[in-house]
Amino acid sequence: YSTVDVNAYLAEYFDEVNTLAKWGGCNVIAHLTCPLRYITGRQGIEVELSIFQDRIDEILTNIIKTGKALEVNTSELFNSYGHTMPDENIIRRFRQLGGEYVTVGSDAHKAEQVGNGIDEAVGIIRSCGFNKLTFFQNREPMQIDI
Repeated sequence: YSTVDVNAYLAEYFDEVNTLAKWGGCNVIAHLTCPLRYITGRQGIEVELSIFQDRIDEILTNIIKTGKALEVNTSELFNSYGHTMPDENIIRRFRQLGGEYVTVGSDAHKAEQVGNGIDEAVGIIRSCGFNKLTFFQNREPMQIDI
């Protein structure tokens, strides 16, 4: 894959995620940077996310406007990508824009993976200025101190 191909794919991906964020028919926007798992983690292609900052900011703003949460996914902490999805920079930006609701998930596909990386993710979330995690009950956000 060329950088042009990757950037075109990511632009389309972020536009689709933004459509979902504007819709608001879900509680959580998860896997915000999932393609990096494959592009950077598996294929070794470095991506300059700063060229997508306007798109990412729009997604984050729409998550805030619709009262939804941003998921911090830990599944790649122990794989070739090596970061949460999204990474610390995006989580911090979400907070700067006024984001209030964050969730955390390990995306476990096996019982022994349940909860992997949760402590690391909570540390990152705290370092980005959050002091609560969010879960939803009857589609209403509920928060617990971390």
